[in-house]
Amino acid sequence: MKYSGLFTDLYELTMMQGYMLQNTNEEVVFDMFFRKQPFSGGYSIFTGLEDLLDRIEKMFFSSDDIEYLRSIKIFKEEFLIYLKDFKFSGSIYAMDEGSVIFPGEPLLRIHSTLMEAQLIESLILNTINFQTLIATKAARVSYATGEGTLLEFGLRRAQGFDGAMSASRAAFIGGADATSNTLAGKVYGIPVRGSMAHSWIMAFDSELLAFRKFTEIYPDCTILLIDTFDTLGSGIENAIIIGLEQKKRGKSISVRLDSGDLFYLSRKIRKRLDDAGLEDVKIVVSNDLNEEIIHQLNTDGAKIDMWGVGTHLVTGGTEAAFGGVYKLAAKEINNNFIPTIKVSNNAIKTTNPGIKQVYRFYDKNGKAMADLVALEEESKPKDRPYTFYHPMYFHDKFTLTNYVSVKPMLSLKMENGKCLDKPISILDLQKKVKTNLSDLGISYKRIINPHIYKVSLSEKLKSLKAELLDEYK
Repeated sequence: MKYSGLFTDLYELTMMQGYMLQNTNEEVVFDMFFRKQPFSGGYSIFTGLEDLLDRIEKMFFSSDDIEYLRSIKIFKEEFLIYLKDFKFSGSIYAMDEGSVIFPGEPLLRIHSTLMEAQLIESLILNTINFQTLIATKAARVSYATGEGTLLEFGLRRAQGFDGAMSASRAAFIGGADATSNTLAGKVYGIPVRGSMAHSWIMAFDSELLAFRKFTEIYPDCTILLIDTFDTLGSGIENAIIIGLEQKKRGKSISVRLDSGDLFYLSRKIRKRLDDAGLEDVKIVVSNDLNEEIIHQLNTDGAKIDMWGVGTHLVTGGTEAAFGGVYKLAAKEINNNFIPTIKVSNNAIKTTNPGIKQVYRFYDKNGKAMADLVALEEESKPKDRPYTFYHPMYFHDKFTLTNYVSVKPMLSLKMENGKCLDKPISILDLQKKVKTNLSDLGISYKRIINPHIYKVSLSEKLKSLKAELLDEYK
């Protein structure tokens, strides 16, 4: 499958043409990074890289694309001829997909000509920002469920077709156990799960008949929706009848709640099921859930085994978007890369200059301690005390002495426009997320008021930034 180069903001194309007409197309380095954690959380999950690299590698402009651009009447013929044969030829360094990430550190580093780097900006931000947002949300929701099972039920509330597909992929990578999105199950290899709608119950002459017919058709994966008429009346009573029938056949069922006080109802239903000898029956809940609600229900002692989460999981809920940005970090002049900096009155919007690497420091237990953003030319920190400088307030620093290992986070993923790594299965990506989260201390994973993980600058990068800031004052 190929991807149209028109999937970009118009100003990327107008800037590209401007660079061509001005004969300005030097080699450059761009960084993608973000400034603030979503959901007031303590971490994010870097997701979407495999999709992004595939789309960049297969990006092209069809004859129809060129004709459309010609019809706009703002592009010159020489530029359209350039686009006709366009193929990205640069290199991309990135963190591994599934990495735990923090504000202020490069997630991707683009090495290419200025025109090429400009064209792929919108695609990078669109792909990484959305999938990272949803994977982060899924990780938080999964963490809130404790030992529970997380079912992603968001297809009907997702932002269009591609939003639904990307959300299902990202949610599974972040920690969901299954999806209701059948196409996502086929395309990505995600387990699919579902139950029934209230309309199934209402289509039969009785609730018991509806339950029995569904169980006859799907004896191995029966989830009965028990809140259509009277949850603690006919709903649970009829479910118990079916559950006992299935138990005699050596099979089990689950029951689902989609309304009401889930704490109160789950405890009442658990007792009714246990009293009937149906201790193995699982209780599934849905109804506009998010991580805060799930955390509270678990803390209060609700008896819930599976959590169906839709709207808040696949849309980001209270967070409309992940705030990744794309900034020029260095440009080639006379065969040397010169660091660049964007200066702002808002200190958080002043960028870190130069070609950079990110190092993660670990303690003796394998827990992440802090991240260091350093210049690529610096040697890897090893076996000595290391001073970390605040990215904005250089007087604020600390020295780390008790680290045991250091991991460089950025590695070459694309060279000369070709992907270097083979695709990783979505299950392996999910396992990687779980491993990476296990390396993060519990205080950073709290749903409410998490500890802030430190991302700092090396002394050399701090000095370079200070020098450039003084130059522009």
